[in-house]
Amino acid sequence: MNPPGFECAVTAYLATGVVRDLIHRFKYSGEFYLRNVLVDWLEETLEDPRLHNEPVDALVPVPLHPARIRERGYDQVQALANLLGRRSGHSVWCCLRRSRYTESQTRFSRAERLRNLHNAFDLRKGSGVVGKNLLLVDDVLTTGSTLDECARVLRRRGAKSVRAVTVARR
Repeated sequence: MNPPGFECAVTAYLATGVVRDLIHRFKYSGEFYLRNVLVDWLEETLEDPRLHNEPVDALVPVPLHPARIRERGYDQVQALANLLGRRSGHSVWCCLRRSRYTESQTRFSRAERLRNLHNAFDLRKGSGVVGKNLLLVDDVLTTGSTLDECARVLRRRGAKSVRAVTVARR
């Protein structure tokens, strides 16, 4: 197995109990106000010393496909990244795009997730990431395949480093 495209992934909590419940309510039930609590938890990840090796040039939210945004009414990860950026003083670059619709990852094995996500992301035109230290933001880390695919796109396009933070992990 190849090493992931990101240097490290820092998570705040395990996606169980109340943490899982709040994430699901935010993502699937339109309880947008819960972003405040989830970003409180994301802020905790920013204290991890692995994120201080290099200064962060920008937060990069893992993008949803436009069809999924229409279903939910908003891009939950972009909402988290925007609020985290305001609180932390980091710029938010929406430089990745989901170039094709993918099936929900929730029931897939790691191998199936990797196949499902292959070539699912690319860099938006005009996005300059060469030499930049980027911090991917996502809500939940399960196998790391989504973060890995996003990081690989950013690294292929010249990002100096890619690290990641998530609210929770499974």
